[in-house]
Amino acid sequence: MENFVKSHGLGNDYIVIDPEKVSFDFKSEVIQLICHRNYGVGSDGILLLNITNKADFGLRILNPDGSEAEKSGNGIRIFAKFLYDQGYTNKQKFSIDTPGGLVNAEIVTKNGKAHYIDVDMGMASFNSKDIPVEGAEREVVGEELRVNGDIFKFTAVSVGNPHCVIFVEELNQGLIKKVGPIIENHLIFPNRTNVQFARVKSPSEVEILIWERGAGYTLASGSSSCAVAVASVKNGLTENELKIIMPGGELDIKVNEDWSLRMKGPAEEVYSGIFSSELIQRIKSADFPNMD
Repeated sequence: MENFVKSHGLGNDYIVIDPEKVSFDFKSEVIQLICHRNYGVGSDGILLLNITNKADFGLRILNPDGSEAEKSGNGIRIFAKFLYDQGYTNKQKFSIDTPGGLVNAEIVTKNGKAHYIDVDMGMASFNSKDIPVEGAEREVVGEELRVNGDIFKFTAVSVGNPHCVIFVEELNQGLIKKVGPIIENHLIFPNRTNVQFARVKSPSEVEILIWERGAGYTLASGSSSCAVAVASVKNGLTENELKIIMPGGELDIKVNEDWSLRMKGPAEEVYSGIFSSELIQRIKSADFPNMD
């Protein structure tokens, strides 16, 4: 009991848990404690095996602030690796039901373990109602957003979760850390949004920085990579087969003519562990530290 596995996708790390193997529920305070890098295990989120009748496996994605995400590209690859490596399936192709829609994963092995995962990420939409974005129903492409007196031109897209893609001439980590939380919580995005600054390096390469909804600045994101790729094609900036370059590494994204997406990239297990009796007692007694 009380087992978990920790893995990362290009530096974006998740704790993967089968709820049947722990003795506690995942309330908001519990999620925040487990994800905390000083008081808990530390991660960019938690992936939970979920019961479903829509696919081979179900997935819940929990953000470190206690909220729940619809979809995560890195999370899906990490979860697929967990299912294969931990013996939940011996198939190299299977489906996963996420709150952001069904996806299909294909495992590429190395030394008997899942190494690269090829994922059908579903359909992208620029429609304001799908994302959502406030205002009249429209495709949200090349619109202006005012933030603290500055004006950013953005394209909004849903790939099962919301994204705000801003193309820039130079990437600035300090700037995205400053304005990322403001854009994430901007009133124009009623469900909040993920934020990406993107610089087109060539017709087949785009460099990006990411502010992730509910998690903050992160080294890599699969859904963000998909959003940037599809926004790049929509704006006529690139070809449809792209390498998305992030601080944590690279992902290969293909944008099809119907705006469906395929993502290919690695996932790596860091360690497996057991939550200590002391942590379990803290959780069950609701004795949560001040984690601000």
